[in-house]
Amino acid sequence: MDHRHDIGWDEATWLNPPAATARDGADLLVTARDGSDFWRTTGYGFVRDDGHALLTGFPAGSAVEVTFLARFDALYDQAGLMIRVDESSWIKAGVEMSDGVPHLGAVVTHGRSDWSLSPVPDWDGRLVTVRASRTGDAVTVRARTPEDPWRMVRLAPLEAEAEASAGPFCCSPRRAGLQVRFTRFTTGLADTALHEDPVG
Repeated sequence: MDHRHDIGWDEATWLNPPAATARDGADLLVTARDGSDFWRTTGYGFVRDDGHALLTGFPAGSAVEVTFLARFDALYDQAGLMIRVDESSWIKAGVEMSDGVPHLGAVVTHGRSDWSLSPVPDWDGRLVTVRASRTGDAVTVRARTPEDPWRMVRLAPLEAEAEASAGPFCCSPRRAGLQVRFTRFTTGLADTALHEDPVG
């Protein structure tokens, strides 16, 4: 049984409002600000905390899903799902343009950021769903397109007692004009096992 329920776009709160938002039917169109990003120190030596994230509560035992569509043209164009405790403890996962190809990846940050990527050239211009499921001291992140099965993206630590929020995010570190179409934002029950496919 599908226990997910939709989160209205007006029911969540922006961290760093984007350049523009608009409604197209049930979808939310988000235009990222030029230079927006989330990153802390590693490899690049700078801290960025001005990307755009629309966040709702993410308690233990729950899952959040975000579905989106975008054309990524510039290096580091990105969109997906963010999980946030504070400015130095967060996770972002989704699709990001790197070396001219869309990549599925995640950045996990606890004081300093790391970054993992896997190329998904066939996902270009397709709907993508990212799901984060919180159980115990961990978050399991998966992603898929409507035509593909779930892929494991990351198993990352998140303290069981941490007060976290989660929701759709996008950034455009190198240009203005990136627009992302978010088509669904849902919450529900956490997955019951690490290697079990989520409901739906």
